[in-house]
Amino acid sequence: MSKLNTNSNAYIIIYSTILVVIVAFLLAFVSSSLKDKQEANVALDKEKQILNSLNLRDKGDEEAHALYSKIVKYDEAHNLFVCTLENGDVKYVFPLKGMGLWGGISGYLALDADKNTVFGAYFNHESETAGLGAEIKDSREWQERFIGKKVFGGDGNIALAVVKNIDNSASQVDAVTGATLTSNGVSDMLQNGLSEYMNFLKGE
Repeated sequence: MSKLNTNSNAYIIIYSTILVVIVAFLLAFVSSSLKDKQEANVALDKEKQILNSLNLRDKGDEEAHALYSKIVKYDEAHNLFVCTLENGDVKYVFPLKGMGLWGGISGYLALDADKNTVFGAYFNHESETAGLGAEIKDSREWQERFIGKKVFGGDGNIALAVVKNIDNSASQVDAVTGATLTSNGVSDMLQNGLSEYMNFLKGE
């Protein structure tokens, strides 16, 4: 019986191929096993973001899910969330998407029942610079500056915006210091995103 030549090209190729197949199988198995948990985590994160926009922050996982299930309903016809708070007040939460400096940004904007006054806001990002553009997510204080702002200006057009120099305090929020492009992205996201809901906002 000839001795197996472990230094031959054929042996190395066969060994490498078998190893790659085994590793690929294991990775596929692990990914499949974790898929349900990953999807559940994504869903929970979305629920928490919506609650954040309603100023219901710092909730544990179970508490957040229970609260979300109790007060939030998805309105498929208008692609928004109708939320009835525990005191009976109704809020509308609008999902928003846009582009920041380095990647996508997103957010949820909650409006009072008048569909004009901001009740709360939460913003997220994929890859903005820590301490600068990332402040749209990391700074709760900055997000809270949107509370009480008006969506519409006197001309009936969308006036809610993020600007470097405020000239309309009723509808404008200070840009994040040192993050002009990300702030512009948030402003564009608000303007473009809310414009898609004009019929709903105007009650038409």
